[in-house]
Amino acid sequence: MKILVIEDDPTVGPFVKRGLEQQRWGVDLVANGEEGEQAAMTGDYDVVILDMRLPGKNGLQVLNGLRERGFERPVLVLTAQDAIDAKVEALRAGADDYVTKPFAFEELLARVEALSRRPRALASTSLKVADLELNADTREVKRDGNAIELTPKEYTVLEYLMRHAGRVMSRTLITEYAWGYHFDPGTNIVDVVINHLRKKIDASHSAKLIHTIRGVGYVIRPDGTTPRA
Repeated sequence: MKILVIEDDPTVGPFVKRGLEQQRWGVDLVANGEEGEQAAMTGDYDVVILDMRLPGKNGLQVLNGLRERGFERPVLVLTAQDAIDAKVEALRAGADDYVTKPFAFEELLARVEALSRRPRALASTSLKVADLELNADTREVKRDGNAIELTPKEYTVLEYLMRHAGRVMSRTLITEYAWGYHFDPGTNIVDVVINHLRKKIDASHSAKLIHTIRGVGYVIRPDGTTPRA
């Protein structure tokens, strides 16, 4: 099992890492919220242990960011915040479990083991929005039965939008997913790729699927439906 610990406390972080490694698990320790979020998205982790008070981004921001970007692995919140409101907020944001400090390592271990036994959600390999179809196994894209040739980045952006169909995705999220977290935020590369996708997917059809939500980002959905935030 592979575990990511996002914890900036110089005592707690190494303590948790050593304890989990003694179970012969692979453990990575990150002490910054932004770096932790990126590590979770790019690493193949079975469980994420997340502190709430972090530099860069706090734990709640990291948790919201992960779930917004489609991260489906279990997240266990480990924090000194023991107020009921804080627990409810974290659980509603997508946390799978919540352990407060100070804690018994045996309890933490048992909760991690329980989360690791949950079956992983299988991402669908076949995506469809109206008459637009994408097969993630073959990387084939068709609209109304006609094949569409896409570049690798066009395919990546389209797949991301289709996996979040009906939901408005910001330029920042699209950029981070397709090009990496440290890509220049001032570039208009997302807009360029979206324009290419529109020409290939929507130009010859009266029903448009790719829509711009001014000041927010892009959404893929059939005409006439209301996008989700």
